[in-house]
Amino acid sequence: MTLKGTKFQLKVWKYLKTIPKGKVKTYKQVAMGIKSPKSARAVANACAKNPYAPKIPCHRVIRSDGSLGGYSGRGGIQQKLKLLRSEKVAI
Repeated sequence: MTLKGTKFQLKVWKYLKTIPKGKVKTYKQVAMGIKSPKSARAVANACAKNPYAPKIPCHRVIRSDGSLGGYSGRGGIQQKLKLLRSEKVAI
């Protein structure tokens, strides 16, 4: 599958694919993981623009305070919750 997005979005989406099923990371942790520690908000925007959900698992990224944040896939935040629960994430 050839992904279409900005260079930054592609970097974020590639990183998201490394988050194991059943695990979550914060937007800040993803930003640090792509060596761009001050870009948590940009990471959130890249997740919001992800047209490949849930194949590229942006549902595994949550806010630092533990709340869900948003979800760009069909079904919105309810679907994000459902996906996380199906992966046995305690949320």
